[in-house]
Amino acid sequence: MNGAGLDMNGLAADRMGDYRCSGLNIRAFRLEVSPPLSESPAPQPMSLTDFSALVLRAPEQAKLSPAQKRFNELLARIEDLTHQVQRLQAWSDRHRHAHVQVLYTAAQQTRELRKSLLLFLHEQLHSADLTAQQQRMARNKLRSLMDLLSPLADPQVQALADLYAADDDDQEEAEALAEAAERVREKIEAALGQPIENPSQYRTPEAMVAAGMRQWQRQQQADDERKAAKRAARKAKNKPAQEKAELQQTDAKTTLRTIYRQLASALHPDREPDEQERQRKTALMSEVNAAYEKADLTTLMRLQMQITQVAPGASSRLADDKLMAMCALLKEQVSALEDDLDQLQFRLSRELCMPVRADADEAAMTQALQRMQADQRHEVDSLQADLRRIQSEVELKRWLKEQAQLAKEKAREDVSGWWG
Repeated sequence: MNGAGLDMNGLAADRMGDYRCSGLNIRAFRLEVSPPLSESPAPQPMSLTDFSALVLRAPEQAKLSPAQKRFNELLARIEDLTHQVQRLQAWSDRHRHAHVQVLYTAAQQTRELRKSLLLFLHEQLHSADLTAQQQRMARNKLRSLMDLLSPLADPQVQALADLYAADDDDQEEAEALAEAAERVREKIEAALGQPIENPSQYRTPEAMVAAGMRQWQRQQQADDERKAAKRAARKAKNKPAQEKAELQQTDAKTTLRTIYRQLASALHPDREPDEQERQRKTALMSEVNAAYEKADLTTLMRLQMQITQVAPGASSRLADDKLMAMCALLKEQVSALEDDLDQLQFRLSRELCMPVRADADEAAMTQALQRMQADQRHEVDSLQADLRRIQSEVELKRWLKEQAQLAKEKAREDVSGWWG
């Protein structure tokens, strides 16, 4: 047993405050059109995730133009991303708080038990009747425990770390580390397709892996620089296309500004004598302002249809150049939503200590959380059992031998895992 399991030392106590997920700034995407506005009494609001009224449809016996098809494609992508973010956030809200509480409690217990094990081994190393080999096993176990305990966070552990840092490994252990480093080197060189530079100066598996990672990163950087140079060359050749894109961007901003001004005129609260209606328009105007600041075309379109009751699909009559300008805005919204989804997945993966993906099966992710919680509880139970067992000197010696064997097996697994 022991030493394995999730290292939660980095999970600081201040993270155990309010775990209600505030979520990302998820855009609620909706609609568009531009004919003259007419006031109407408090229409029913549209669903924040109902995009059907925005879809462009061709008249009978006609086909959608390429611009209209592109508009609908981007709209469908926005709808899909919006639903992905909402589903993942809802799943997180159901499971996140309880999961983090379990992991934090288990991490605290594990740390205390590891520290107790560390102090006990230190005491037995100087009082128990151990052979030279058993003493070496005990020192190795002490060092592995100190690595897990982050000595800088505990003066008592730091004092032991300083003490055993001065205790040089014997020749046998140094040779074993060098042999392991050579095995790692062979795997790294096979993965990189080139030899490690100056391999003789790296005498441990960890040092060899670090050297391999640095060399790989230099390769990646060189590849990225070559790709950037190619992109710059292509961009220079595509200057007319870039000018066209800039013109569409200008048209897109004009479209946004036009819809915003029409909505601002229709919703101006100072023109409304009825207090209740004035409050309603003030709330709607706040929504309009927020959408305009984010260049959120679909929200402005939804509000325009909600307030003016313009017939759905009226934007089908817009010229293709205007639609392409709108497509530029929708493309920006797609990019923003993709960023939001990536950030949400990254944050939840970090907080839940497991990969979290919006396209993963929710039941499978929930089961993974449950397995992780069970593993952490098992780690606590195993440490408690170890501490009880090694109170007997005979069992201590057997346990040290078992731990040494487990450490060798883990080192072999790590070598395979690092570079396949």
